[in-house]
This record gives sequence, C-alpha cells and structure tokens, in this order.
Amino acid sequence: MHSPLSPQAELAGVHVDVQRTAVLRGLDLVVAAGEVLGLIGANGSGKTTLLKVLATLVTPVEGTVRVRGPVVLLGHSPALYPQLTLRENLRFVAGLAGRDDAVADAALATVGLAAAADRRADRCSHGMRRRADLARVFVTEPSLLLLDEVHTGLDVASAGLVDHVLDVVRHRDGASVVVSHDRDQVTRSTDRVVELVAGRVGPAVIV
Repeated sequence: MHSPLSPQAELAGVHVDVQRTAVLRGLDLVVAAGEVLGLIGANGSGKTTLLKVLATLVTPVEGTVRVRGPVVLLGHSPALYPQLTLRENLRFVAGLAGRDDAVADAALATVGLAAAADRRADRCSHGMRRRADLARVFVTEPSLLLLDEVHTGLDVASAGLVDHVLDVVRHRDGASVVVSHDRDQVTRSTDRVVELVAGRVGPAVIV
C-alpha cells in the first residue's frame, strides 16, 4: 500500500480540447492516497471532463497523467444493462474483475438490494439503479473512485451509502474524487474541496 501522503493520481499541465474548444488549460492536480477530494464548479466548467481524464477515458493534448491502480467512474446515469437483472449485472462486473458470483451477491446485499436482485434493471427505480451502481465499488475494489453527481436520485435513507463507499475506499488507502453541484453535500463528504475555474483547479475552497 502507498503511504497516506503519496499521490494516487497526479495531473500536470493537462490541456484538453473538446470540439476545438479548450476545456482544461494547463491543469495541475494531486490526489493523495486515502484522500476524498471534492470538486465543484459552474456548469460547463469541465468537471466531468476532468473525471474522464482521471479515468483515462480522455487523453489530453498536452500534459501528463499518472494514476495508480484500478479506477472506477460512476457517472450521472447508472451503468447497468437494462435487460439484465441487478444480480446479472453485478455478476458480469465480478467476472470482468476476476471475482466470483458470491462477491456480487454480497455487494447487492450491502447496498440493500438482496430482495430485488432478480429484478430487471429497467424495472427498477432510479434510486435502486444508483445503489446497484454503487455496489460495483464493493466488487471491483478500485484504488481511485470517481463520483459524478451520484447523490442525485438517492433517497434520504440511502444518502449515507455514498459516505460508506467513500470510507471503504479510504480504508484501503485508495482515493476518491466527488463532483457535486451541492456545495454543502460535497463539503460534508470530503477532506478538502477545490473549484474548477477557467479550466484550472483553484486553491482549496473554505466553506
């Protein structure tokens, strides 16, 4: 394991263009192992693009990206196959991760979906699909977890599940980056908060 102060992810001088428009401009960011980093910014500021860079889904035109260990990105919409049951979805993920079916079943139980495990994803509420998506973290055990507005669609009873997932990653010396439009929510869930402005990460936000 890395020490708590060693970087889990490092971005230096990252520049990303989307349809010939500069979205990220010379961006620098370090996320330490064991850290939960909050990321805020106006709509269109590049928050989702930054998460995709950290997930190695977007390649910068300039700069360097170093990410240690496996990465999981949970986006605006739960990443489930609609025609499969929740159990089949999670077992598929477990197979890709080289883990057995029992791990998937246990993950569904952890997020409170054991009773709905055999329901097709397209017949589940958005909140249930979101919880099933969060269950992927227990199956894949990422070193870097990226959450893009995951609180959206969760009911009050399930809101604490996100914090539990973040704690699980932290206890393995992994790191998390949480994007949210809700400044109060992201402040409660993270160790520090930074703001994306004009394609760069500004100083830590004092809230």
